[in-house]
Amino acid sequence: MIDEKYYLAEINIALMRAPLDDPIMADFVNNLESINALADSAPGFVWRLQTEAGDATSLRVFENEYIIVNMSVWESIDTLFTYVYGSDHTNFFRRRAEWFQKLDMPVLVLWWIPAGHIPTVEEAKARLEYLRERGPTPLAFTFKRRFTIEQMLEQTQQNPA
Repeated sequence: MIDEKYYLAEINIALMRAPLDDPIMADFVNNLESINALADSAPGFVWRLQTEAGDATSLRVFENEYIIVNMSVWESIDTLFTYVYGSDHTNFFRRRAEWFQKLDMPVLVLWWIPAGHIPTVEEAKARLEYLRERGPTPLAFTFKRRFTIEQMLEQTQQNPA
């Protein structure tokens, strides 16, 4: 039995086709507020990375200034999955090729965190890199290859570093 409560953290990145003020990006930018509000009110939502503007599009954490990040925390993998693929977010998500280019690296990583912990962008980038180097493991995984909190705890006990 797990004594401590855990939540699911996620980061996803995207390579923009143009700067945010370019007409190509207008529909994306114009829908950000409503999509973020949908996330904020979704069952299981805990937290998301944002600036005072209410989103994270102005943050540049990668060398390539066209890569933007979205990072959030959810009560479970199922609540995040329902938001991404079972809400109005889905229609917006299906249009991503209009605004973003394909990257030759993982663009999404999931990992378990203790409740109350707010993940940093550096932590999230490290998880993306871990996934890229090792593939899905209990420490960095995807919707397609999921791991439980128990599997994560077992792995961290075996390899504490």
